[in-house]
Amino acid sequence: MDAISRIERTLSASLERVNTKGGPPLLAAAMHHAVFPRGARIRPRLCLAVAAACGGDDPAAADGAAAAIELMHCASLVHDDMPCFDNADLRRGRPTVHRAYGEPLAVLAGDALIVLSFQTVVWNCAASPTRLGPLVDILAKSTGMPSGICAGQAWECEPTKDLGQYQREKTGALFAAATEAGAASAGVEAEPWRELGMRLGEAYQVADDIADVFAGQADIGKNIGQDAANGRPNAALAMGIQGAMRHLETLAEAAAASIPACPGQAQLQALTLSEARRLLPKDLSLTAA
Repeated sequence: MDAISRIERTLSASLERVNTKGGPPLLAAAMHHAVFPRGARIRPRLCLAVAAACGGDDPAAADGAAAAIELMHCASLVHDDMPCFDNADLRRGRPTVHRAYGEPLAVLAGDALIVLSFQTVVWNCAASPTRLGPLVDILAKSTGMPSGICAGQAWECEPTKDLGQYQREKTGALFAAATEAGAASAGVEAEPWRELGMRLGEAYQVADDIADVFAGQADIGKNIGQDAANGRPNAALAMGIQGAMRHLETLAEAAAASIPACPGQAQLQALTLSEARRLLPKDLSLTAA
């Protein structure tokens, strides 16, 4: 089974497991709206790619880790889109959860998806219980304080902020979780894989900054110009388009170079470079930078 099919199957199974008869149907619908239809699933695909490169021997644990990270990502998008932050109308080409279901259900859907993320790891580690602890720890530290995605989002509320730190925490934290969790699900030490995730996360954020300034709304399926409108740090605004594109290339090369020795090192390095280049809007090219 290919990576996307594995991810979608695990996500569907987790949602079906909690959205049973007797639960609030509108909350169930809001949660489903946040997760499906799918986006690029970049983080869970990265998790599975690292697990495979490490010679993963427990596909269920890898699938659970990948799906858990995607659920956490979807939860963060629900909250990020709300009026108190971005006040966004569109996500993946559809109304955001708070537009479709109202703000109270959006808050609760995001909260429930965070909990479901941890549940998914537990359910999928039955055959490898010793891997559960490291995976839960990775998921928790990438989400909370002092340097998870909650901390990254909170920097938007501070009077001063450092662009690099903001990007590392808001975006890099879940990418680092993806690479670390992929290794941990394969029974490999996770910490050496953190740099790969952080580099890729920063590259992704730079590409997202470029798209926020230069892409069309129809191309990316969400509101554009949000960083300028909300006074947030943006690499393309700070460095210019050429500078931001050069920075993205540097980050992609550093990410590929950081991959630890493993059975699938060469393949993962090639995949890292190709995926980074695909992040840019269609009418931009790193080769022209």
